[in-house]
Amino acid sequence: MNTADRTPADLLRSALAGDASRPLITFYDDATGERVELSTATLANWVAKTANLLQDELAAARGERLALLLPAHWQTAVWLLAASATGVVAEVEGDPADTDLVVAGPDRLEAALACSGERVALALRPLGGRFPTTPDGFLDYAVAAPGQGDVFAALDPPGPDDLALVVEGRELTGSQLLDLARADAAERGLAPGSRIMSTLGYDRLPGLLAGLFAPLVAGGSVVLCRNADRLDGAARAARQESERVTHFAD
Repeated sequence: MNTADRTPADLLRSALAGDASRPLITFYDDATGERVELSTATLANWVAKTANLLQDELAAARGERLALLLPAHWQTAVWLLAASATGVVAEVEGDPADTDLVVAGPDRLEAALACSGERVALALRPLGGRFPTTPDGFLDYAVAAPGQGDVFAALDPPGPDDLALVVEGRELTGSQLLDLARADAAERGLAPGSRIMSTLGYDRLPGLLAGLFAPLVAGGSVVLCRNADRLDGAARAARQESERVTHFAD
């Protein structure tokens, strides 16, 4: 169990210091048949590009609020970690009218228009594809992110006592979030090399812990499944075997 990290941004740095080539997030969408596997290095590259987009292009600063209107998805994990790297507070299912900027999936764009600040749209298409036509009033993430830098350095790095995440109305500092992740990992028996399959959403704290932060603090990895209710028992068992799943969260 990793006890040295003090902020969510530290978790990815520690993972990179280990085996950067190992799979960290494997994402399935059982409505589309999509499967995406991200190594630690690939995830870190996406996080760096997204953090640079936030800090440089969108001019987001530490302490500003970001409404995160996205499902459990590998790109949502990227945004959560990028926000923590910049010190931007991710408000999961936050009210766009009350935040400084908003990041929304294709089915949440109308609600996201309530934000008077920067608006970023994610198509959530396979392989991170872009919208056929960029939605009016939005920046297409798949267009803006790839050209950003591969290395990120925060201008005003967040500390462990800075607010990091708001979920279900609960405000969590970086250190509080890590404490909860460590407790969750310990309760589940996660250890280095553990591979947890999560069918939980990212709209509630248990899903965020099981589907991202607890595996990170434990040195494990996650198989993140969206629309897993479409799986029958045989398909679920086959995935468990093929992905070498050791733990479940559903």
